[in-house]
Amino acid sequence: MRGRPVQHSEPGGETDKRTLRRECAGVRNRLTTDVVREAADALAAHALELPEVARARTVAAYVSVGNEPGTLPLLDALLTRGVRVLLPALLPDHDLDWGAYAGEGSLARVRHGGKMALFEPCGERLGPDAVLAADVVLLPGLAVDTRGMRLGRGGGSYDRVLARLERAGAHPALVVLLYDTEVVDRVPAEAHDRPVQAVVTPSGARRFVSS
Repeated sequence: MRGRPVQHSEPGGETDKRTLRRECAGVRNRLTTDVVREAADALAAHALELPEVARARTVAAYVSVGNEPGTLPLLDALLTRGVRVLLPALLPDHDLDWGAYAGEGSLARVRHGGKMALFEPCGERLGPDAVLAADVVLLPGLAVDTRGMRLGRGGGSYDRVLARLERAGAHPALVVLLYDTEVVDRVPAEAHDRPVQAVVTPSGARRFVSS
């Protein structure tokens, strides 16, 4: 998806994060089904060319919902390559458990309270620490900036995942999947936020240089 980058106010903390989330979500909500589908195919093609993904044996990913950048073409392509794909299942405390992906038929639609329904693996639960085995962690988000700072969806689940990886000394490649207009100049960042190494969009992949 090409176009003008999402506009946002100066960064300053959680208030500005909420503002930027609303702006990004508003743009996504206006996308057509055809645009979302075409973007998913392009995103998968570019993600598979990323060296970290190409050589990965285990990838922790997620199933896109609504007008998020689509992930199913990528998940199926990874599975065809023989990659072990882990998908999250939301726990009551908003932490994430994990299960193996075995094709679209292995997913169950789960609604958590009044939130949007998620697609989760319906097989064996492997525990929150299963993500420590991942060579690549594909992260959802709403925006990323030129430093690699990611704007998450606000639930805190992936903050827990990233903290778990850090505590364990695990260093998978962190890659966020977005639309082209969601790569912006600056995302509001707090002390606990961690940068990603790369972003993949329908027009290609971009790496970030750690400071």
